[in-house]
Amino acid sequence: MTTIRKAFVAAALLLSSQFLTLNSVEAQVSLDWHGFVNPHYYADSRSVVGGREDMMLFYPKPILLDSLGNDLNDGWQANMLAITARLGLRITGPDMLGAKTSAYIEGDFTGSTNATINNLRLRHAYLTLDWERHRLVAGQFWHPMVVHEIMPMTNPLNMGAPFHPYSRQPQVRYEFRSNKWEAVAVALWQLDNMSQGLLDGQPASSTLFARHSLVPELNAQLRYRSRRWLLGVACNVKTIQPRVPDPQGELYSSPTVSLFGSYSGNHINIKVQTLLHNTLYEIASMGGYSLYHNTRTDLWFTIDQTFNTLWMDIERSHGHWRPGLFAGVGADMTPSYDLHEPENLTVYQFGRAFEFGALWRIQPRLTYKTLKGLDFTAEAEYTRVRYYDDLAAVGNLRLSLSMTYAF
Repeated sequence: MTTIRKAFVAAALLLSSQFLTLNSVEAQVSLDWHGFVNPHYYADSRSVVGGREDMMLFYPKPILLDSLGNDLNDGWQANMLAITARLGLRITGPDMLGAKTSAYIEGDFTGSTNATINNLRLRHAYLTLDWERHRLVAGQFWHPMVVHEIMPMTNPLNMGAPFHPYSRQPQVRYEFRSNKWEAVAVALWQLDNMSQGLLDGQPASSTLFARHSLVPELNAQLRYRSRRWLLGVACNVKTIQPRVPDPQGELYSSPTVSLFGSYSGNHINIKVQTLLHNTLYEIASMGGYSLYHNTRTDLWFTIDQTFNTLWMDIERSHGHWRPGLFAGVGADMTPSYDLHEPENLTVYQFGRAFEFGALWRIQPRLTYKTLKGLDFTAEAEYTRVRYYDDLAAVGNLRLSLSMTYAF
């Protein structure tokens, strides 16, 4: 055999071996496409504070009187959207480093801001290494205070917000399991859900406030899990630099604590969570902080605006029918402060819900499931707020109808 023929045979054998190796690897990778289409019609009895064409409803707007005494925020309005249509890809790969490997990518069309509504938005993008007792998740995933295993089962986009936080953020998440106990530790960063502060002397929302702190948001949880029960406690600390630039580099840290639990059995699902926080306004909840500047002494200081929220969701399955009920309450727990020299103070407020002291919501629903991927849901959502101005309370009734086709 000539030298050229030997080289040709060797190259052919090498290519064939590489082809067989690639086929072997591909055989160990599985792809699972799934998603849903979810047209949603909703009508409100009052103007509301919300996002994405108010599909994500927070609370009703206060009374706004014209010169004739008419409330300009009162009156029905309606809309229909399909922006929550979703497509996801689950990738399962071969075992590596002694762990089961997988990845997940998911997007929808709600956009990352109100200005980009109807644009494709990245919801999830993370990889998972899963050992017998350990799990590592890295990428964009649910904020740990969302506690994705016990999310409310409501149908609209708000998913219980602002009583229940709602956000996904870039993170590294570590989980340890031992019998029925789990320990979770998470370090988070920001992207779509940004902190607020003074950027070049002007109020703004930006990731720079978190980035300049050099400290990721930190979360720790302890959980007990059995066949029917999930019980847990979570602590969260967010650190930002409220002013960028700031020669002194002064930081502001705000804590959150939460108790949560769920029960599933006898065709009934019950979920409950309470949070005490001033740090979750970025993730569709309430609270925040006030930044004070003493113009006489040129000193800066912060004061927390703390909210306590409690929500519960109950759903019962009976054949094709799923009746359910969500209820939530929230109250401003910020103590009063005696601020010296108020005439020399410039105040900046960053967050949500500074203008009222309490709110509550009750939200019954009824879902009919064909059990073949097609669902129909009707909901009535009543939210009431007591504003500070003159203790006037206002309420909004939202009626909604939706269809979901999952595949």
